[in-house]
Amino acid sequence: MTGTAAEAEVVPLLELAGVRAGYGAIEVLHGVDLALRPGSLLALLGPNGGGKSTAMRVCAGLHPATGGELRFAGRKVNGISAQDAAKLGVCSIPEGRGVFPNLTVRENLWAATGTGARLADLEEKAYGRFPILGKRRDQLAGSMSGGEQQMLALSRALGTDPAVLLLDELSMGLAPMIVTRMYDTVAELVEEGLSVLVAEQFARAVLPIADTAALMLNGRVVATGAPAEIEGRMAGDYLGG
Repeated sequence: MTGTAAEAEVVPLLELAGVRAGYGAIEVLHGVDLALRPGSLLALLGPNGGGKSTAMRVCAGLHPATGGELRFAGRKVNGISAQDAAKLGVCSIPEGRGVFPNLTVRENLWAATGTGARLADLEEKAYGRFPILGKRRDQLAGSMSGGEQQMLALSRALGTDPAVLLLDELSMGLAPMIVTRMYDTVAELVEEGLSVLVAEQFARAVLPIADTAALMLNGRVVATGAPAEIEGRMAGDYLGG
């Protein structure tokens, strides 16, 4: 069996099929198709205002689709709530990070124990992956740097042991060195079997570690393929970085 045929038989873990969505009378997504294969990283690229965040919110169960289908492991789940999406293993880190600023690092990790994880295990993994968090364990999250907050948000998300991780503008407001470190960590997680959908304005930050990339412009996916192919397409339509 050829590689292409084998890939065609793999049921996407997360899929948007002809999805439409909007706000009031304004339609933002105009029939979006996306497919995240198990154990891969799909980079959703494009400028601000193109519809990336709305697509991510639909995937997370935070915004309803008005047309098309949202599918998890091949099953249509239109209308699913964020809570039910989380129970299916979908975890989201929204644009602008997702920490409780008035809680300490340790308390933020404790907030993830509602899924049944032990705080000691969460701390061991978080501090092992990002030693700086161990030094900041009693510090209020809101007083930390943007990079440290993003490390905490990622650590807390991983505490739920997700099957799918949704990352919206991971690089926002971060120094290039921190962005590289964060995406190196994401690449390691994908190697360990996690499936990741990343919405990113700055293509050069994520393309080196992506398995597949999709370019979204004006609420439509205008190209999908290998990162190198999409990077070439972007040279004419749009280039982040």
